[in-house]
Amino acid sequence: MKLASFLHQDIRSYGIVKAEGVVDLGRRLGDRYTDLKALLAADGLDDARCYAEEAVDLPLEALTFLPVIEHPEKILCVGMNYAEKRKEFDQHNPAPTLFVRFPDSQTGHNSPVLKPRHSSEFDYEGELAVIIGHAGENISRDQALAHVAGYSCYMDGSARDWQHTWFTAGKNWPQTGAFGPWMTTADEIPDPHQLAIRTWLNGRMVQDDTTASMIHKVAELIEYISTFTRLSPGDVIITGSPGGVGKKRNPPLFMHAGDRIEVEIEHIGHLSNVIMDAPERALTAAF
Repeated sequence: MKLASFLHQDIRSYGIVKAEGVVDLGRRLGDRYTDLKALLAADGLDDARCYAEEAVDLPLEALTFLPVIEHPEKILCVGMNYAEKRKEFDQHNPAPTLFVRFPDSQTGHNSPVLKPRHSSEFDYEGELAVIIGHAGENISRDQALAHVAGYSCYMDGSARDWQHTWFTAGKNWPQTGAFGPWMTTADEIPDPHQLAIRTWLNGRMVQDDTTASMIHKVAELIEYISTFTRLSPGDVIITGSPGGVGKKRNPPLFMHAGDRIEVEIEHIGHLSNVIMDAPERALTAAF
C-alpha cells in the first residue's frame, strides 16, 4: 500500500495512492486520524487497508503533494553511509554520522526545491527514508524492522558551503529537503537492502547504487538511534546517500534554478522536483 499526504483545493488530506489516482482517507477516517502521522500513532494502517480496493476519489494531477510526514517530531539523517560516498569524502570514522533536519526544511513531490540565496554549492543527495510506525527506545536490532511503518524517497539538498564541522547549517534552509512522493508500507518491502537507488539531474543519472551498499543497515541505525532517543510514530530516518554527489565531481556539479532533480528507489517511488531560487526574506523587526 502506498500512502501520501496532499492538498486538494486548499484542504489537507491523505490517502491511498493507486495508478489511476488516490482514495481519500481524510474523507473517510479524518475524524479519527487527522493526518498520516496520527494514523501511524494510533496503529491505524489496518483501518486504512479496508479502503484499498475502493475506487479513487481524485486524480493524481489534481493533488499538491506534501512531505509524506509533514511535521515529524524528529528527522534524523545519516551521513557517509555508502561505501563510495565514504571514499569520496575520505571518511574513516566507523560510527554512524548523524545530523538533524527540521520539519520546515521539507517540501513535497513536484513542489519547488529552493536553492539558498547564500549558497553557491547546492548539492543533491538521493536517499532512502525510513518512517517509524511503532514507538520504542533501546530497540534491539532483531526487532528494529518491526518498528518501521514504511519507506519513501528523499532528496537531501545540501548547501555544501554551509557545512562545516557540523552539518546543521547546510541542511536546514527552507524547502531544501524533498520527501515523497508517498510512503510504501513495510509489508511490501521485506528487505530494505535489496533496492536500486538512482538520482538524475536534468535527465543525467548522477547516482546509481543499491541499498545493499549501506555501511550501517536500517536495523542497526534504529538500534543505535533508539539507544539515546525515543523513536515515535512518524519520525523519519534518512539513511544516507550513495557516491556521485556534485561536490566531489571534477568539475563540481551543483544545482541551479531551472534544474530538475529526481530520486527513484525500486519498489518505492519516483520523486521529482524543480529547483528555484529562494525568495528574498523580509527582515524581522526588533522589539
